[in-house]
Amino acid sequence: MTHAEQYRELKSEIESIVAGETYVPARYASAACLLAEAFRPRFFWTGFYVVDPEKADELVVGPYQGTLGCLRIPFGKGVCGACAATGETQLVADVHAFPGHIACDSRSNSEIVVPVFDGEGNLAAVLDVDSTDHDAFDEVDREGLEAICRILLTA
Repeated sequence: MTHAEQYRELKSEIESIVAGETYVPARYASAACLLAEAFRPRFFWTGFYVVDPEKADELVVGPYQGTLGCLRIPFGKGVCGACAATGETQLVADVHAFPGHIACDSRSNSEIVVPVFDGEGNLAAVLDVDSTDHDAFDEVDREGLEAICRILLTA
């Protein structure tokens, strides 16, 4: 099975699991678990940073699979903060070359971060996936993860 096919299956599975679930952390936790399991060991850290309702310009760690994550990330700082500030997916082949990279775990070498928008189009969270491999993510990952993130809060 190709990665694109895996993403299509996962999207369908996640969509059916989160349908009708009103507790957002349960939606994020289920997605993080299924993604981490499907793409292990390439996905070293898989999880969500949620927009803090008390500080609208800061992300706080949410449900994830992996080693200890950073607790808080300001918008504009590191790969996750860049995604939050721009609302655009960040695909980084070498995180050590990324300006302002935050090393939550020094074993991470590449990263993809995808925005999650609520039903009104507001940024609610970012999905962060790290790999110990350099250049671990490509356009198939971008398309697959973006499709999953589009349905997380709207299914």
